[in-house]
Amino acid sequence: MSFIPILFSVSYSGSWGQHRLDPFQFVDKAASLGFGGVMLGGKRPHLSPLDWGADDRKRLRERIEAGGLEAVYLAAYNNFTGDAEHSEVPAVELQIAYITELARLTSDLGGDLVRIFTGYEHASLSYLDQWNRVVEAVRECAKRASDFGVRIGVQNHHDLGVDWRAQKDLIEAVDENNCVALFDAWAPALQGVDLAEAAGAMAGMVGHTTIADYQLRPRFRYEPEVINYKRETPFAQAVPMGEGFIDYPGFLGALRDGGYNGTVAYEMCSPILGGGSEENLDRYARRFLEYLKGI
Repeated sequence: MSFIPILFSVSYSGSWGQHRLDPFQFVDKAASLGFGGVMLGGKRPHLSPLDWGADDRKRLRERIEAGGLEAVYLAAYNNFTGDAEHSEVPAVELQIAYITELARLTSDLGGDLVRIFTGYEHASLSYLDQWNRVVEAVRECAKRASDFGVRIGVQNHHDLGVDWRAQKDLIEAVDENNCVALFDAWAPALQGVDLAEAAGAMAGMVGHTTIADYQLRPRFRYEPEVINYKRETPFAQAVPMGEGFIDYPGFLGALRDGGYNGTVAYEMCSPILGGGSEENLDRYARRFLEYLKGI
């Protein structure tokens, strides 16, 4: 069996000056390119629950079904440790309410998964306090999403749980049947991790993965007092699939060997080489489909 390719709407959101499509146009685009599903950003300019009433949800679901798109996911943008220095503000409760509404919206569109983040480390709280806050928040999100038949997928992008071992610990600590790992290769690759080893260990709890490829551009800062350059953290430049440094054959192969055979999303979530024209975005998306078939 093959992985199911889906396309993430952030790729056509205009967030980095690239060509922007509205959700209806994006769904049509994904279907025309040959994707099997979509992940839709759960905020403006795409699917903010504030903007999408019953009629619009019905129309978008009809468009999704007409395009033959079977997998439908929504992506939340949360940070459970955000604004931790102001304890009087119910920041975690507000985010749980937001994610609950995304779960409702996902169900209305015929989907079954909401992608969430954990939190960025915050100086106002100890690591253990932040960890417990995230675990409790994710657990409540999962319980509330289950009322809509929706899974909660925790992506390894924010600081808490970004290491694959910590992400595994986090999912196990949440201990809800509908809470799964959205384990991506991007973060562990930048950390210098053995991707095949990590993917093999995580495969049993993975519910989805998102991929994109990057080349590392060295950066240097001139220090005139020593007439020399200081090496800085490299810039990660998004490039077409197969032209970067991330070992996706090893990563996806280990996931499959471990029993995972589900959806794989493509995202253009930063500026890409060649610019943000619709033609270039389409070229990258088609390249992903070709690359995934090759794997």
